[in-house]
Amino acid sequence: MEREFRESSDMRRSVAGLALVLGVGAVLRFWALGYNVPFAVQVDEPQVMNRVVHMMKTGSLNPQGFFDYPTLYFYMQMVVACVRFLAGAQARLWTSLGQVTSDDFYLWGRVLTAVMGTATIYLVYRIGYRWGSRHALLAAALMAVMPNHVRESHHVLTDVPMTFFTTLSFLLTLGAMELPTARAFAWAGAAAGLAAGTKYYGGMVLVAPMLAVWFITNPPRPRRVYLLSALGAAAGCFLLAAPYTLLDLPGFLNAFAYLTGAFQPRGGDVEPGWITYLKHLNLALWYPGIILMFWGAIHAIVRAFTGPGRGRFALLIVFPVLYFFLVADRVLIFARYLMPLFPFISLLIAIAIVSGVSLLRRFSIPRPVRTALIIGLTVVAILPPLIVSIRFDHMIGKPWTYRVASDWILKNIPAKSSIIIETGSFALPARRYKTDNATKLIENSYEWYVERKVQYVVTSSMVGHSADEERAYRALLGHMSLVAGFRQSNDHPGPDLQVFRVGAPREPATTKVAEPVSPPTKR
Repeated sequence: MEREFRESSDMRRSVAGLALVLGVGAVLRFWALGYNVPFAVQVDEPQVMNRVVHMMKTGSLNPQGFFDYPTLYFYMQMVVACVRFLAGAQARLWTSLGQVTSDDFYLWGRVLTAVMGTATIYLVYRIGYRWGSRHALLAAALMAVMPNHVRESHHVLTDVPMTFFTTLSFLLTLGAMELPTARAFAWAGAAAGLAAGTKYYGGMVLVAPMLAVWFITNPPRPRRVYLLSALGAAAGCFLLAAPYTLLDLPGFLNAFAYLTGAFQPRGGDVEPGWITYLKHLNLALWYPGIILMFWGAIHAIVRAFTGPGRGRFALLIVFPVLYFFLVADRVLIFARYLMPLFPFISLLIAIAIVSGVSLLRRFSIPRPVRTALIIGLTVVAILPPLIVSIRFDHMIGKPWTYRVASDWILKNIPAKSSIIIETGSFALPARRYKTDNATKLIENSYEWYVERKVQYVVTSSMVGHSADEERAYRALLGHMSLVAGFRQSNDHPGPDLQVFRVGAPREPATTKVAEPVSPPTKR
């Protein structure tokens, strides 16, 4: 009875701990979720949402030649967008599809990503339980506060959903290895196919169920049955998630050929990708977390050869290593490309702390000392990423210069005005203004703006200028009138923005500046 009571008590503490971890993870991912919507969404969010709205309006599931991403996440977002449209119609915000734009769906789309990001924490917990309850809770806590995952859970992008499916596939793979059946391996393969159907690189997690087959002791059926089950389910689910890879085969092949060219291996004249990605990891984990990650990896490699638990330790190492060197060898380097690694990194750090300290029992180290060391290392591992995540959420919760500028424009510039905005990072309501974006305003002459009846232009400090370009900007803007400026500050993150009126002589320096920001910067 005493043992049963203790086990029941431990389970209650574990459930309470998991609830706390999930709560913290959800808060970090939903905090300021609508930041900069719809005026300055992430650069690739429109690539998803514009096509989602097009599909919803036309009824066609064809991505219209856009195969940079597979379509599963598009279809998931389309379901959310339809629910959002019906809810808006019920609230009398609109009466037809012709009245909506992608601006109306970003917030709900981000909710889907945040939900999948939070759900990934639970999957990490379930995986960690294969090593123990303390491993599970610590790994889930690390995943909950992981800055890169927190940040990307705020956006309508494919990286967090892909990570959900790769983590799910790994969890199902562990289950299939423990109780091997063709159905269990098919489920693991199906999740890998959905990962690939969200983002192509996610399909690499299929290596986990394929490798797991060889760690089964005395399999009840031939190993090829499990391999074929996993491969068949992966292929089938990928085609269900991205059917136009076959239905529009020429478009897919052309787009994939272009992507292959864009993702060529890095040349020898640039910093190696693995160094760049280690820098990104250091920004998230700090040096203590990096050291613990490598210690956990060494522990896992040793156990993969010596046991016990050879299979699960081998699986824990193989996929992240292969994936890391795949993305590190490409020309394009973005921190979010590391996203599928963070569940594995969380598990490795948890193993380093819990299992690593447990090794001290061989040296007769008292249990209170070992417990204190685990607590200390846990704080060292969790606190830095938690600080980074909180700082990020606090920063995005402030009114950005984009928001202040858009509020001023909506109040002071007449509807239907023609406005050209420098860079694609800032947008205005398409229903209210005739807007376009330019990489650099000096790409066109002053006469070009006048001939096309452009009434206002917006400059951004995000655009870098050479000395010759600075002179070209001064000549171009010298024909225009500065009407408002918005400077970056601690209270207003974002680039410096300036609004100029076309077709009027430049006003003196006393031009009124929109409050509450500082006077505009001079070029």
